Amino acid sequence: MPKTSNKIVEIGPGLGDLTKKLLEQKDVIAFEIDKDLCEYLRKRFAKELASGKFVLHCGDVLDVWQGNLIEEDYDLVANLPYYVATNIVLKALEDDRCKNILVMLQKEVADKFSAKPKDRNFSALSVIAQSAGEAKRLFVVKPDSFIPPPKVDSAVLWIHKKQSVKDQGFLDFLKVAFSQPRKKLLKNLSTRYDKELLGQIFAQLDLPQTLRPHEATTSIYHQIYAKLKEQIDGKDNSTASIPTAAPAK
Repeated sequence: MPKTSNKIVEIGPGLGDLTKKLLEQKDVIAFEIDKDLCEYLRKRFAKELASGKFVLHCGDVLDVWQGNLIEEDYDLVANLPYYVATNIVLKALEDDRCKNILVMLQKEVADKFSAKPKDRNFSALSVIAQSAGEAKRLFVVKPDSFIPPPKVDSAVLWIHKKQSVKDQGFLDFLKVAFSQPRKKLLKNLSTRYDKELLGQIFAQLDLPQTLRPHEATTSIYHQIYAKLKEQIDGKDNSTASIPTAAPAK
């Protein structure tokens, strides 16, 4: 657990085993979608709820997460359900109040968030995480650690945030850049942006036209986007807005 003075937010506490450990260290604000589990947690942590040490919100956290989840600085510490883990981490990376993320999720997703340039798993998620701060996969958790065991490995991911990432134009740009990860970056970007303009930007940045998405650094992506946006914003705004894209891969 991050050693900070921040509040702890837990998403999906389930039966409360991690919650119990967290409450030994700090107050906890938890969000649980399952009504039956909420009732169980109210009974298990009745004393902590009465004292205010434990605050439980019942319902889908994504329904109430508009901007900042809470109005205090917090660290997200959670065992995240696989099906929603990526969205939760992305929301936390956008949230100005979230300062650290320590979560267990599917290993494949943790690898994408923590990958470095030239790694096979380097993706739009890697660029977003590196844009926010420092991301590390701490360790792998095998299926036999759970009852019932899942069919895939899990991993603990840690992200120390230095800033939030909420520029939707940049996020859309990354979706285009990684739309076909094994093809050339220039080819991917050319599906949405002017190829001649992209060629000029690549030349200005001294980038080879054979560069593939996983080979470019996070800094390179910011530089390409800044120059692309500068050129587009300099034209008629009614026809030159940066287009939206498909979901990140």
